Amino acid sequence: MTEFKPYVSPETTLKDFSIKAVIVGAVFGILFGTANAYLGLRVGLTISTSIPLAVIAVAFFRLMRPVWGRVGILETNIAQTTGSASSSLASGVIFTIPALFLWGFSPSIAQIGTLAMFGGILGVLFMIPLRRFLIVKEHASLPYPEGTASAQVLMAADRGGTRAKNVFIGMGLGAVYKAALGFLKIIPEHAQLTVPFIKKAVLGVETSPALLGVGFILNYKIAAVMVAGGLLSWLVLIPLIATFGEGFTAPFFPEMTKTIAEMGPGEIWTRYIRYIGAGAVAFAGIITVIKALPTMYASLKIGMQELTRAKNAVEGKVRTDHDLPMFVVFGGALLVIIAIAIAPHAIGTDGPAIVRVLGAICIAAFAFLFVTVSSRIVGMVGVTSNPTSGMTIVALLGTSFLFLLLGWTDDIGKAAALTVGTVVAVAASIAGDISQDLKTGYLIGATPQKQQIGEIVGAMFSAFFIAAAVWLLGEAFTFGSAELPAPQATLMKTVVEGVLHGNLPWGLVFIGAAIALVAELMGLRALAFAVGIYLPLSTMTPVFLGGVIRWLVERVQHHHETHMEEMKDQGVLFGSGLIAGEGIMGVLIAFYAFFLGKPGGIGVIWPGHLGEIVSFAVFMVLGVLIFRMATKKSVV
Repeated sequence: MTEFKPYVSPETTLKDFSIKAVIVGAVFGILFGTANAYLGLRVGLTISTSIPLAVIAVAFFRLMRPVWGRVGILETNIAQTTGSASSSLASGVIFTIPALFLWGFSPSIAQIGTLAMFGGILGVLFMIPLRRFLIVKEHASLPYPEGTASAQVLMAADRGGTRAKNVFIGMGLGAVYKAALGFLKIIPEHAQLTVPFIKKAVLGVETSPALLGVGFILNYKIAAVMVAGGLLSWLVLIPLIATFGEGFTAPFFPEMTKTIAEMGPGEIWTRYIRYIGAGAVAFAGIITVIKALPTMYASLKIGMQELTRAKNAVEGKVRTDHDLPMFVVFGGALLVIIAIAIAPHAIGTDGPAIVRVLGAICIAAFAFLFVTVSSRIVGMVGVTSNPTSGMTIVALLGTSFLFLLLGWTDDIGKAAALTVGTVVAVAASIAGDISQDLKTGYLIGATPQKQQIGEIVGAMFSAFFIAAAVWLLGEAFTFGSAELPAPQATLMKTVVEGVLHGNLPWGLVFIGAAIALVAELMGLRALAFAVGIYLPLSTMTPVFLGGVIRWLVERVQHHHETHMEEMKDQGVLFGSGLIAGEGIMGVLIAFYAFFLGKPGGIGVIWPGHLGEIVSFAVFMVLGVLIFRMATKKSVV
């Protein structure tokens, strides 16, 4: 196998870490993180901001060139790395904190920010010992789609000329496409087809250019396993529930108001399949952790070896292999855990000290566990599809069950369990983010240690701003309202109440675990398959279509081996541009919605299903375009 060579040679010395890069990254990161928090509270999903931040950092530094001179690729990467921490913080916070408000608690901005900061620091520190294995050793098998795309953006901008053209063409198309979907609302954002002869079976596709780009970067095999999980949910499980439940004359637990016959496919998915998916993700995550034990052990072994080395031991390493020292990693993590255990309000309650101590132990265990899982899964499916909420559910189940055994089932127990979940959610989320950033750094030849410092600074700097944004949104719109439904936090609230009050649908959870076990025994990627079950099928299908296009491109490349790598680069560059364009436009729409209200569009009304047909047709034209962009060398 040919030894990998980064864009910037390890022997080359370029300016990377700087105050201006950190400040620029932190400021843009806060803006993006605030918008991401709003999106997540509205629809339960967040967007990866790494690629838009890379593009904006490039553009901003070019604008400031008369003042600062030319800012190199490594310094630009530090700005992107610092800023991207904020979106991960937002993801973790919005999945849990609103549930406290729904219970009637009123956590302060300081409390929310402290929890977010603790989770952010733990996530970065726990991931550092895994870098050499997940990013370096498994470079060929874990694509880290957003990290690869960010690297392509930075390298294309650094090269300039025609190589950058595909990125900006894709970015323009992605932005215009997203504006047509989400702002002007010219065509629907989803297309749906009811499957005949199968009760309440529905196939859907989210006509998202970003997801198409992600699928192209991922490749066919991973995308196929993920969509297979989605097809199991929507073509098998939902129809089975609809068929056998149509005779029920009363609501079937956990649904409390509607009978199964009265529910549509989406409602069945929300009330039943999500629990099955959570069980599948939880069990597949445990399998992943067990399989990763040798990696974790080897990582920790290296870490302990580094603890015993002299300070000048790093001199034997090349620049691109420098991590933060292991005494900083383990010492910093220990200090955070101690701070959580002794701080009176760290766990968000005025309960006894034993609650805080046990909560801190749960945080340490689950954070370490799911940082490993998250760091690996984003390598397969990307940050946007990282099932952070599924991992949070597992942490909540474990913590709540422990509290139940100890008899802590009152409000203090509920709040403590949920805030444990908050720190774990942030840690898992930011671990996935820094994994993508370190992949970017590995490709371009950055210094990992500088990136790790940037990520920690970004997490500490933005934690309280994101906390303030979430708090203000709750004050303005009220969590759980039509304007701010906070769907993920509502699910977490249900999980905690279900365990502590004894009304969780365990049967559905164990069905999901059994499905994941079957997938693993069949030799499938159980975690990718479980993610497909847990996430909506409509988000899996465009990823799958992108993977199919990549497969077709590779078939064409096979007959044009001379230009194979260059052709592949052109497709990845264009796909990266699609992701960046939609991401930037999505953030702009979120800002518009925050200040001026949800965009109402221009009033286009399509009769019947014509709008969905047109939307899907336009989406397929985009698919043809990415195929042509990736194979244009074969045409010349």
